[in-house]
Amino acid sequence: MMECVSTDQEVAIAPIRLSRLLLVAGAVLAADLATKIAAVAYLKPGDPVSIIGDVVTLTLVRNPGAAFSMATGMTWVLTLIAIGVVIGVVRMGSKLRSLPWAIGLGLVLGGALGNLTDRIFRAPGIMEGHVVDFFAVGWWPVFNIADSGIVCGAILLVGLTFLGIEPDGTRGGHK
Repeated sequence: MMECVSTDQEVAIAPIRLSRLLLVAGAVLAADLATKIAAVAYLKPGDPVSIIGDVVTLTLVRNPGAAFSMATGMTWVLTLIAIGVVIGVVRMGSKLRSLPWAIGLGLVLGGALGNLTDRIFRAPGIMEGHVVDFFAVGWWPVFNIADSGIVCGAILLVGLTFLGIEPDGTRGGHK
């Protein structure tokens, strides 16, 4: 039976990846919070601001549901799911050795924290807060930076999985 022995270099890699995950998450969260504060301060509901004709606008919407305004009556469940995602990503991040996985999980974590912040601190109340959305592109539903982080991070993680790149930095289960 083979024994798995980690080297000092392998042990040193994990905290670096966790720090990168947290750095990406912090950047997404900061950008999300700053843009939401600006959107609430400068945009009026029902009065879109044109960026590129009618194709790209800034449109203030308060979303009580999930993506595409699904599950609008289940805000508290969405809050619990977001808390679970945050816990899961942080637990997984402590074992990471792959920089691309750290980036993908950081995007998801930052986005989850951004929308979770709205659900906890915005009206109508704790665990029921409505998420501030304001980017409108074509026929796509209105979204925010947090949503973009979640989607981009998820796409990256799915791509890494299809390429066989594991969170521990191995490819297809081989070191």
